[in-house]
Amino acid sequence: MFSFIAKKYKLNSDEELMLFVIKGNERAFDELYNRYSEKMVRFFHQRLYRDDEKAQDFLQDLFIKIIEKADGYNPDLKFKVWIYSIAANMCKNEYRRLDVRGVKVNDYDFDKILEELPLNNLTDKYDKDLFSRILTSELHKLDENHSLTFVLRYKEYMTVKEISQVMECCEGTVKSRLFYTIKKLSQKLAMFNPYKEIK
Repeated sequence: MFSFIAKKYKLNSDEELMLFVIKGNERAFDELYNRYSEKMVRFFHQRLYRDDEKAQDFLQDLFIKIIEKADGYNPDLKFKVWIYSIAANMCKNEYRRLDVRGVKVNDYDFDKILEELPLNNLTDKYDKDLFSRILTSELHKLDENHSLTFVLRYKEYMTVKEISQVMECCEGTVKSRLFYTIKKLSQKLAMFNPYKEIK
């Protein structure tokens, strides 16, 4: 019987599950958690300086907020947009908190790392890891709007329309931010371009 019920919830859309959650249905909540926990911990890890422990803490807080704010959910809005809106606001609040406390977040000294590396001899695995770390570092140097827009589009695979709803701006603004960010990052990450000659 239990497996039948579990399978039943797997067939429901996120929005339908959220309506069950509003009524206090724990199994619907568990299904949403199963669908989104991995995505959201990855999102927090990316946004919160690759801090594993903080990402896990924020994941738990996020799902507590979903329970607490369940009555405020608008069923006309995609659940995916709603959950990323809450997560993005949590990150913004954390940035403000750190800024107010004058906390400086440690970052890699990539310029020094790159000077010491024979880039043309990197293995694929190391190359990808280095690219990922440098990309994360460069994204944190951008303002929050540009950085978040890029992450939502290219790491969370959201549409321009969904991003505009999460960030509460028009689609043209999203496209403009993506264009600017890609242009900026392409300059910073030019060394990874396979068609660029390494001198």
